[in-house]
Amino acid sequence: TLFRSSTAEVSCCYKYLLFSYNIIFWLSGVVLLGVGLWAWSEKGVLSDITRVTRLHGFDPVYLVLLVGMVMFVLGFAGCVGALRENICLLKFFCGAIVLIFFLELAVAVLAFLFQDWVRDRVKEFFENNIKAYRDDIDLQNLIDSLQKANMCCGAQGPDDWDLNEYFNCTLENNSRERCGVPFSCCAKDPAQTVVNTQCGYDARKKGIVRSTPIYDKGCIPVLEGWLPRNIYIVAGVFLGISLLQIFGIFLARTLISDIDAVKAGYHI
Repeated sequence: TLFRSSTAEVSCCYKYLLFSYNIIFWLSGVVLLGVGLWAWSEKGVLSDITRVTRLHGFDPVYLVLLVGMVMFVLGFAGCVGALRENICLLKFFCGAIVLIFFLELAVAVLAFLFQDWVRDRVKEFFENNIKAYRDDIDLQNLIDSLQKANMCCGAQGPDDWDLNEYFNCTLENNSRERCGVPFSCCAKDPAQTVVNTQCGYDARKKGIVRSTPIYDKGCIPVLEGWLPRNIYIVAGVFLGISLLQIFGIFLARTLISDIDAVKAGYHI
């Protein structure tokens, strides 16, 4: 027979705070997984899974699914661990959050210390995705959004679009978009209410007077200039995410300690 020799109890406050914290994680993960699977369904990936390996650029759906899966698993472990007072699940949740926190910290420190290497990798990544611009609609929309939002064109400049088989200026290219750029490279005209998706045609041909100018700065130099101007915003976002993670770790560790204390109070 088990006898209780202490008055230690599991705090309902910490228990349901942790549950509430994790239910948001879990529901967000479900939404992201649903959006990612829907996007793949629309592109026909679910009916032909080999399409995943045929994309040469970055498919944004990968990131959505990865983040969704991590949030779903961690949210599930945290919710069930809190409700059932399961130490194994709580330790898994706590350990995973600690690991993610230190990985984020390591990435931030290494990115600061090896800025030239990071710049080269970002340039290489951007150029690879320029090559695959027409291969995937989500990638295409991502690049267009980036160029429009930052008023830039290409990685280092508009001529980077020579890397794409549809936009390069070679004589072998029979595309109508030859020697052009995507419409997202065109400078926005406030008087124009309808988006002209053909404004980038012949944009890089010599000797042609254009009615619509294009952005002449590359996205990497623009983003490099944006970061120092908004360093406090970036630092604030990183600090906010870190505090949320530390709060989750604190709740999990406190609940684990309470459960251990209750178990230690029982004897035969």
